[in-house]
Amino acid sequence: MTVTLYHGLPDSLRTQAAALYWEAFGGKLGRVMGPEPKAIAFLCNALSRDHVIIALSDQGKLLGMVGFKTFEGSFANGSDADLHKAYGRFGAFWRAALLGLLQQSVENERFLLDGICVTADARGQGIGSLLLEAICTEAKARGYTGIRLDVVTSNLRAQRLYERLGFTVLQTESMGLLRFVFGFKTSTAMVKAL
Repeated sequence: MTVTLYHGLPDSLRTQAAALYWEAFGGKLGRVMGPEPKAIAFLCNALSRDHVIIALSDQGKLLGMVGFKTFEGSFANGSDADLHKAYGRFGAFWRAALLGLLQQSVENERFLLDGICVTADARGQGIGSLLLEAICTEAKARGYTGIRLDVVTSNLRAQRLYERLGFTVLQTESMGLLRFVFGFKTSTAMVKAL
């Protein structure tokens, strides 16, 4: 299979990208962003076209994507208006408060990865590695000396991939009482020098 990487998310792939993002992260975001149809409607509007690198098959099928966060914005960064449109006034209010607790801060030293996902039928074919290599190249081009990502500590498959590509554990943080909302107890920050 031929895989081509592109910077940016075309509007024609927005719905596929939203569904893939939900497939990858709905397990931890489902209690806050669900039900699924509303979450996908929100994500269709919220995903930034400028803060992502996508992997496409030679037929143009979306195989995977990796988002990043800068001082100008992030890949999964919906506005209050996007939340209101998908969930209504009350639903937007409490969701914004809880989602705000998951926000990662941008730092000057390391480029921040903002989610990576690969379609189920394309996993195990090196696409995740290609996307991570591409995000490292993007970070270098922007003058960063390192890259940082956060992974749910129980996601051992992802952690092993990151370790194979040179990432090391920086710290592990407890979710505290938020574990009951998001469904995971700890998150691990991993870094790689570029």
